[in-house]
Amino acid sequence: MQVSHPVYDVVVIGGGINGVGIAVDAVGRGLSVFLCEKDDLASHTSSASSKLIHGGLRYLEHKEFRLVHEALVEREILLAKAPHIIRPLRFIMPHQPHLRPAWLIRTGLFVYDHLGKREKLASSKHIHFDTATSPLREEMTQGFEYSDCAVDDARLVVLNALQAHERGAYIVTQTRCNSAYRENGLWMVQLENAQGTYQVQAKALVNAAGPWVAQFIQQNLKQKSPYGLRLVQGSHIIVPRIYEGDKAFILQNDDQRIVFAIPYLDQYTLIGTTDHEYKDDLDQVRITQSEIDYLLDVYNDHFKHQLGPEDILYTYSGVRSLCDDESDNPSAITRDYTLAVSQEQKNDAPLLSVFGGKLTTYRKLAESAIAHLQPFFPQMKKSWTEKALLPGAENLISIELLMQQIMQSVEDVPFQLASRWAHAYGTRVWRFLKDVSTTEELGEDLGHGLFAKEVDYLVDQEWARSSQDILWRRSKLGFQFTDDEIQLLDQYLLKLHLKRSQDTAA
Repeated sequence: MQVSHPVYDVVVIGGGINGVGIAVDAVGRGLSVFLCEKDDLASHTSSASSKLIHGGLRYLEHKEFRLVHEALVEREILLAKAPHIIRPLRFIMPHQPHLRPAWLIRTGLFVYDHLGKREKLASSKHIHFDTATSPLREEMTQGFEYSDCAVDDARLVVLNALQAHERGAYIVTQTRCNSAYRENGLWMVQLENAQGTYQVQAKALVNAAGPWVAQFIQQNLKQKSPYGLRLVQGSHIIVPRIYEGDKAFILQNDDQRIVFAIPYLDQYTLIGTTDHEYKDDLDQVRITQSEIDYLLDVYNDHFKHQLGPEDILYTYSGVRSLCDDESDNPSAITRDYTLAVSQEQKNDAPLLSVFGGKLTTYRKLAESAIAHLQPFFPQMKKSWTEKALLPGAENLISIELLMQQIMQSVEDVPFQLASRWAHAYGTRVWRFLKDVSTTEELGEDLGHGLFAKEVDYLVDQEWARSSQDILWRRSKLGFQFTDDEIQLLDQYLLKLHLKRSQDTAA
C-alpha cells in the first residue's frame, strides 16, 4: 500500500458543495488539503437542487431568522463572486387569501428585504395581474414580487474545486474512502479507486459526505454519530416552457408548503420541490409517483395551461441531510447546519462532521468549519473567501460583452453557443478558445455545439470522465443529446483516456 503524501493538514471526504467549500477555504489559509469524492463532483445532492441562491422566504414562518439573515447576506456575496453562473431572478407569488393573509405576506417580504444587506437586487412590491395575458388562472388577480437569484449548482461546485486545486489542494474523484482510523496523533485514511488502494494521512479529517455523513461515521470510522440525521427527498420535474417571460413563480399550497416554477435553459420550466422522508438506497434516489402527482396538482391549481404526466421531459431527485430536530413535518425540519468536532482523547487528531446545510450558505459554513479547526492549526491565515472571485469571474465586465468578444474572435460561432460558453466558463472560456478563430479549429463536433476542444478542457481541467459528467453537470446538454450522440461522445472520451494513459506511461 503506497502513501501518496506523508501528512496532509486536512483530508476532506465528499465532493459536494460543502466539501469543496471547506477545501477552498482551508487551502487559502495555508493548509495542505486532500479531497476525495466517491463519484463525480456534485453528482448527488449538490446537483439536485432548485438551482437557486436564496434567503429562504418560507423559513421565516419557522422563525429561522439567523439562517435567513445569513443566506440573504451570502446571496449578495455569491452574486459578486460568480456573476457568470449566478443571476438575479424575480419571483411572483400569487396571493391566495385562504392560505396566507396579505398583511402576513407583506410583513414577511418587508423583513426579507431588510434582514440582510441588499445592494444589487430590487425590493419587493405588490402587483396586479392582467387576467387576459397572465398565465395564472383568472381567479388570481393580484400577488407580490420579490428578488432572489438563480445558479448553475453543479458548476458552483466545480468552480470551487477548481479554485481549491489552483491554490494547491489535491482533489480526486471516483475515489472512495473505505475506512479511517487514528494512529500516533494522525488519521490514517484508506482510499480505493479503479487502480487499487492507497493511504493518505491527515492531521484533521472532515466528513462532508452529505446524506452519507452519519453512515460514514458509523460504518467507515466505527464510531457513534454525535447527531441524528433526517434524510429528506426533494424531487423536481422539467417540462417544456409553459409561459413567456423570465420571472419565476412561487406557488402556495394547502399543506403550507411552496413549489417553484422557474424558467430553465430558455426552453424549459423547472417545477419543484417536494419534501419526503427518505429511507432507501442513497445511490438510487428516484422521484415517486406521489411526488409527480403532487407537483402537477400544485402547478395545475395555479396555471391556465394544464399539465399531465405526458408533458414531463425529465425528472431528478436528491436527498438533503438535515440535522434531526424531532419535527413531525419534513418541511419544518431546520435547514440550518450543525458542525461537530470530536476527539476520543485530548491529543487525538480531530474529526469535523457537517450535518445539514444549504447551497446558498456553503461559503459561510466552510468559514465556520475552518474556525472550528483553528485551535488545531494556530498558524493558519485569516478568512479570505468573501471577496475572492470564483474562476471565470476574473476581469469579467459583463456577460454581454464577453459574448460579443467570443463572437468576434470565433467568426462563425452561433449566439446560443457563445451564450452557453460565457455563462458556464466566464473568462475561463479563453482557456480552450485560445488561438481559435473558427469553429473548425475546435476539433470534432460531437453534437449541439459540443466540440472536442471543450471536452478536452473538461477532462484536463475539471475532472470530467464520463458523458454523464459532461452532459449533466459540466454543461446541461443532456437534454439535447440522443443515445447515438451520447455513444459518439463516450467513444471520444475512451480514445482520450487511452491517449492520456499512453502519454503517462511514456
